[in-house]
Amino acid sequence: MTGEVAVLGAGMHPWGKWGRGFVEYGVVAARAALADAGVDWREVGSVVGAGTVRGGYPGYVAGAAFAKALGWQGARVTSVYAACASGAQAIGAARTQILAGMADVVLVVGADAAPKGFFRPADGDRPDDPDWLRFRVLGATNPAYFGLYARRRMAVHGDTLEDFAQVKVKNAAAGALNAHARYRKAVTAEEVAASAVVADPLRLLDICATSDGAAALVLSSVEFARRHEASDPVRIRAVSTVTPTYPTTVLDLPDIATDSAAAVAPATEETFRASIARAAYEEAGIGPEDISLAEVYDLSTALELQWYEDLGLCAEGEGAKLLRDGATSPGGRVPVNTSGGLASFGEAVPAQAIAQVCELTWQLRGAAGARQVAGARVGITANQGLFGHGSAVVAVR
Repeated sequence: MTGEVAVLGAGMHPWGKWGRGFVEYGVVAARAALADAGVDWREVGSVVGAGTVRGGYPGYVAGAAFAKALGWQGARVTSVYAACASGAQAIGAARTQILAGMADVVLVVGADAAPKGFFRPADGDRPDDPDWLRFRVLGATNPAYFGLYARRRMAVHGDTLEDFAQVKVKNAAAGALNAHARYRKAVTAEEVAASAVVADPLRLLDICATSDGAAALVLSSVEFARRHEASDPVRIRAVSTVTPTYPTTVLDLPDIATDSAAAVAPATEETFRASIARAAYEEAGIGPEDISLAEVYDLSTALELQWYEDLGLCAEGEGAKLLRDGATSPGGRVPVNTSGGLASFGEAVPAQAIAQVCELTWQLRGAAGARQVAGARVGITANQGLFGHGSAVVAVR
């Protein structure tokens, strides 16, 4: 298809709390991706860096920060910041450059050095910043918001604490098999239930951590890949970075910046998250029934269940049933978060959407080891960034 680009290489810096700068992590991931691709750094025509405002000035100019650290060689640079959707927007920018003929090979890098504990409000008065408003005015840190969302699912769909715990059990088992994951230990439902309450009803093990880490991809035109003797590469077929549609009467947590309550009912009750997935499916020319596996944005165990529904893997309200039936577990109809998800990695914000595509790449190549999904041919990622940034990528082989 004309909109496809090839994934020649994927690389990561392990997630954790390493106490060093984000550029260092990004360089490790970039070099791993270049080695995986068999591409020399000097062959890269463009670098797209996903950064974060927490990285100071280098975070605002992430593309140049990574290019400088790798060694100036004349590549064009692009820097992207879109909160948790930064990685998908970086992939989208790289794909556009390739399809426009601006570069044959593009390196995409995202990296973060996150603070200890949950994300805190920014210093000073920033009334135009949704995070600042939520933290300072509402007092709703991320865990509080996740707890409210979990309560809503319990009230509306009948989800239980045991359902939430089983999401963590599933993802922790996958993370235990992933050398890049921060948490590599299987847990039981009893251990989830016994962990400290953070934001009722969610326990400590229901909520993802914040982490240091990095991920990188080497993307190219399909023609370059074939010249590079990659006759059947993994290909990115769609990148969805859509924004919400106004008006909407559907509350679409966990992002207060993307929703409105309007007196006039919209033509559809589709949530913002569902619209992200729909746009990806439409661009790729596929549907939920074609998906072999999915990597989704599990900020909390309850939110993973919601993504099942928004991706169309099941009907509204049936996410917990899909989980109970084993459909999203290894060996199930559509395994979800075979990497271990954020439950096992934690948030390294500019890197996580890229890391999701790394996992799809390894799975579609048949190179995921003990995590391998048999016969994987099509994968989708799902993510969401603050301030109305969509994030979904479809990869095929």
